[in-house]
Amino acid sequence: MENIVKKTLRDAATALDSFLKNKKAISAVSNAGKALVECFSNGGRAFSCGNGGSMCDAIHFAEELSGRYRLDRKALPASAISDSGHISCVGNDYGYSKIFSRYLEAHAKKGDVLLAISTSGTSRNVILAAEYAKKNDIKVIGLTGRNGSPLGEIADIEICTPAGEYADRVQELHIKVVHLLIELVERAMFPENYEQRQA
Repeated sequence: MENIVKKTLRDAATALDSFLKNKKAISAVSNAGKALVECFSNGGRAFSCGNGGSMCDAIHFAEELSGRYRLDRKALPASAISDSGHISCVGNDYGYSKIFSRYLEAHAKKGDVLLAISTSGTSRNVILAAEYAKKNDIKVIGLTGRNGSPLGEIADIEICTPAGEYADRVQELHIKVVHLLIELVERAMFPENYEQRQA
């Protein structure tokens, strides 16, 4: 059992090291942080979506922004598309592929941002949400795990974290990206919180 633990942790460390050396991905994270800061500064809202573990990441992203990440600061308008009533209604009446795009139709506006998460980059409902966003001047940050995916092609900013054969390594990097995006927003919009930490 200990050998399995060590190997899994080494695999995770290798994936993180590879991501750290990926200049394109690092630049994409930085650009995504800037897009979120611009959105919030202009009175916009952030939305996030994904399936399964990616929905959990989408929820985590939104609650850290609307709630609290490190220190107290103003709440930021962010929502994960995870309402069970909405999902079951739209899934039943229009099909599961429309659950995210329909929510954006109801709530999102020009100048908002969508964080669209899919480890494969091929989730149909996430892709439809990204397509709706692009048509309505909502910036799309695509968080994927495979190069050349349909979601990556649609996204204004793609953060791709290829990390091996299985989705779990990809998801481990995705949660790091989620935390990085929140930190970049906080550092830009609430610098006093980070100055206090350095003092």
